[in-house]
Amino acid sequence: MRRLWIKEFRLAASPLSYLFLIAACMTLLPGYPILMGAFFICLGLFQSFQNAREANDTLYTVLLPVRKTDFVRAKYAFVCTIQGIGFLLCAALTAVRMTVLSGGTAYVENALMNPSPVYLAAVLLIFAAFNVLFVGGFFRTAYKMGAPFLMFGIAALLLITIAEALHHFPGLGFLNTTQGERLGLQFYILLAAAAVYGILTLLSCHSSRKRFERIDL
Repeated sequence: MRRLWIKEFRLAASPLSYLFLIAACMTLLPGYPILMGAFFICLGLFQSFQNAREANDTLYTVLLPVRKTDFVRAKYAFVCTIQGIGFLLCAALTAVRMTVLSGGTAYVENALMNPSPVYLAAVLLIFAAFNVLFVGGFFRTAYKMGAPFLMFGIAALLLITIAEALHHFPGLGFLNTTQGERLGLQFYILLAAAAVYGILTLLSCHSSRKRFERIDL
C-alpha cells in the first residue's frame, strides 16, 4: 500500500493539488469567508482524481499485482495527506492571527469568521464532507465524479454558511473574538470535529473498499 501511496504523489496527482494548498493563506484575509480556503484545497484534490481518470490510472493500477482494496486505501491516504498539510497550514496561520495580528483593526472589526479553533473545526468538517461525498461517491463507479463533487459543493457551502452565521447568534459571539475568549471550549469543539473527521473518513474508506471490489472494470 505504501508504494501505491507514493505512486499517487508521483504519477496520479495533479500539480493543482499542491498549488491549491496556497488557499490556506485565505486564513489571513479579513472580510472574506475564509472557509473557502478549505473548499479550494478540496478542489485541488478533485483535479487529481480528474487527472488520474483521463490517464486511465484506475485500470492501470488494478492490473498491477496489488489488491484492489489497497488502491482505495492509497487514494484515501493521498487525500488525507494533502488535507493534513492544508490543515497544518491553516492552523499555523490561525496561531499567527490570534497572537501577532490579534489587535489589527481589520480583524477586530471583521463581521465574518475570524480564525480560531472553531474555524479549524469547520475546516475538518469540510474535509470530512469531501471524503464521504466525493471520494466515497467516486468509488461507486470508479469513473463518474461530476455528481459526487456537486453534492460535496452543496454540503460545503451549507457548512460555510452555518459557520459564518453562528457567531451572530446570542451567546455565541465568542466564536468570532480575536482575543481567544473561551479557548478551552473551542478546543473541545476542535477535538470533537477531529473525531468526526477520523470516524467518517474511516467509514467512507471501508464502504469504498467493499464497493470497489464489486466493480468490474
